[in-house]
Amino acid sequence: MPKALKLSLLAVSVLLVLFVFLGGIMPGGVRASSEATAYQQIEVYSEVLQHIQNDYVVTPNIADVTTGSLHGLLEGLEPDSSYLTPAEFKTYQTRQNESKAQIGVDVSKRFGYATVVSVVPGSPADKAGLIDGDWIESIGGKSTRVMPLQMIQLALNGDPGTSVNFSLIQPTSTAPTAMTLTRSITTYPALHTDEYENSSILYLKPFDLQKERVDEMLNKLAQIQKSGQQKVLLDLREVSNGDMDSAVRLASAFLKPGSTIATLEGQKFPQQIWKANSKDFVTAAPLIVLVNHGTAGPAEIVAAALKNNNRAQLVGDRTFGMGSVQKQIPLPDGAVLFLSVAKYHSPDGKIIQKEAVTPNVVVASNENFGEESAAPAKGVKPAVPRGPAPGLSPSIAPVVPGKSAATQQKPAASQPDLQLQKALSILKQKAAA
Repeated sequence: MPKALKLSLLAVSVLLVLFVFLGGIMPGGVRASSEATAYQQIEVYSEVLQHIQNDYVVTPNIADVTTGSLHGLLEGLEPDSSYLTPAEFKTYQTRQNESKAQIGVDVSKRFGYATVVSVVPGSPADKAGLIDGDWIESIGGKSTRVMPLQMIQLALNGDPGTSVNFSLIQPTSTAPTAMTLTRSITTYPALHTDEYENSSILYLKPFDLQKERVDEMLNKLAQIQKSGQQKVLLDLREVSNGDMDSAVRLASAFLKPGSTIATLEGQKFPQQIWKANSKDFVTAAPLIVLVNHGTAGPAEIVAAALKNNNRAQLVGDRTFGMGSVQKQIPLPDGAVLFLSVAKYHSPDGKIIQKEAVTPNVVVASNENFGEESAAPAKGVKPAVPRGPAPGLSPSIAPVVPGKSAATQQKPAASQPDLQLQKALSILKQKAAA
């Protein structure tokens, strides 16, 4: 056996054994107690690698083959686990703290491709018409199927004024569209509020769930509580940025103290349970929450907690499904594993990353391109033209997630926000607290 192949087999064998002791190498799980089965898998891999080395149509680059298999091994577990080669990790360490100019998208991986989770309003991506559920097929000519999630995120960021070239696929179409966007310093819009039905309904639209934004919402809720006002419509569509502490505070504003908000647990990860606390409780006002495929992470935790505790009805689309904790595990050659070691569970015990959050009342959006769609193929022209969709009439909706401010100001010849209309219709029928 060639020396290069022996070294490759040794490296892969070590990694596979490492996964055995970490708890599993496949979605079904191969436990440490099943050591014999694990070694059988190593033997199968070794045999496959030898056939590739000896029988493939051309002499393969074994280093590339083994690197590809390691990428696949990690991503076969779930989207957030990744393997970075020594070169990739060195680049990651060098660039992760550099300038954070962006195109304005939050991304994850689905079906092997980089997938747009949500789009920051007013960002370059928003102005170009990107929406949640779009696939980024390649960046700089490199397919995102072979890029770890961390390297995809890194490739989209850079210095202000620099450009990023990528190809985009809508899940309803199959032909990649070449795009070039200029990176800029991206900030989330301020909290948007409005009132409906003679000021009896307070509309709250945060674009992120960071501490400052949640502080603003709690202040607004405290004001309506003092006034003896009204009902609340919380719009969490396209909200994916935030932190757990802020999510817990927002959920606590509506829940009875002691109500379970979320649980975090893993095979060897100490279980954590978050419960609503009395100091953050604000109002028992009737509540509806809007969600869609761009609702992810902390916003999903809030939505699931309010739904499962029967505090609010959710209206809209199924959420994205994002919620895990990664551990960096360095390897002897300078490579690193980003391994998910714990996942968030909703109060009813469901894993949010696996099952997402389904609304009580499902109302498809006008651009319903969620992860339920089939994975993209190639060769068919996109069915839907790119570019920002027409904005909504101000009389119908003050904000449309994923659309730029400029397009939202266009009057009347616009599409109705069916999700918002349904939420308002339900909320109007509820008696004030």
